[in-house]
Amino acid sequence: MKVRETAVPDAYHITPHKIRDVRGCFYEAFRGDRLAEEIGRPVPVAQVNYSVSRRHTLRGLHGTLLPPGQAKVVSVVRGAVLDIVVDLRVGSPTWGVHEVNWLDGESGEVLFVSEGLVHGFLALTDDTCVSYLCSTEFVPGTQVDINPFDADLDLPWGLADAPLMSDKDSSAISVAEARRTGLLARYEDCLAHYAALRASR
Repeated sequence: MKVRETAVPDAYHITPHKIRDVRGCFYEAFRGDRLAEEIGRPVPVAQVNYSVSRRHTLRGLHGTLLPPGQAKVVSVVRGAVLDIVVDLRVGSPTWGVHEVNWLDGESGEVLFVSEGLVHGFLALTDDTCVSYLCSTEFVPGTQVDINPFDADLDLPWGLADAPLMSDKDSSAISVAEARRTGLLARYEDCLAHYAALRASR
């Protein structure tokens, strides 16, 4: 696999090596030991989720309180998405920086999103299926939902019309409100969390 750190530190874009022949292709979509070697920390998988979305569906921006924190390995099984990850770790030198990636089922490309970052995507095709390998199990009450259209973020969704969204996402709070109420992870706490993971290898 080829691993590239994105404009958002601790988020990585991963391109698999595909073995092709007359039947089609084979590739490793996720390999924990190789990824850990590349990014310097283990990537445990405690839960696997899938979402299936109609075209023009926007999911996010989502994060998780730290603790417990939740890292994600995001891939598109079918269809295509415009994927955005944002650094909202309070005190981060790259606070507010975002990275945009096009992910689709054909390429097999993957995005690794560390704890403390927030993430969302826009489905570009009908029946888009996204897989999430999660480092921790879901804990009710720990999800952080941020308004994807917050003017302070000014994210390039490229939309001409309003997308399909859940009530929860469409009514999500602003970055300023999340910061004021202490929902966003502190950068120093994230670094300590990553260091603890590295030490556990």
